[in-house]
Amino acid sequence: MTQEIIGSEPSISEIKIIFEKELKILIENLESISKENLENILEQQKISQKHVNTRPGAMALDQPKIEMFNDFNNKYLEKISEKLINF
Repeated sequence: MTQEIIGSEPSISEIKIIFEKELKILIENLESISKENLENILEQQKISQKHVNTRPGAMALDQPKIEMFNDFNNKYLEKISEKLINF
């Protein structure tokens, strides 16, 4: 997914549709994941976000796509954190 975010294709409207579908699936899947795996997923998502935001040349990339990724990723991180609190 990172490649699609930093690449020129697909368009931002297509990325939004992809993110919405993926977020829904990912949130639904949180119900069947163990606490240990949730902690691992949380860490991996933070690493992915850091990679997208700090890679060399990030400022030259499509900023609306990066912002959208961060928005959807933050929603996912929030859901994971909520699930961990309720464990």
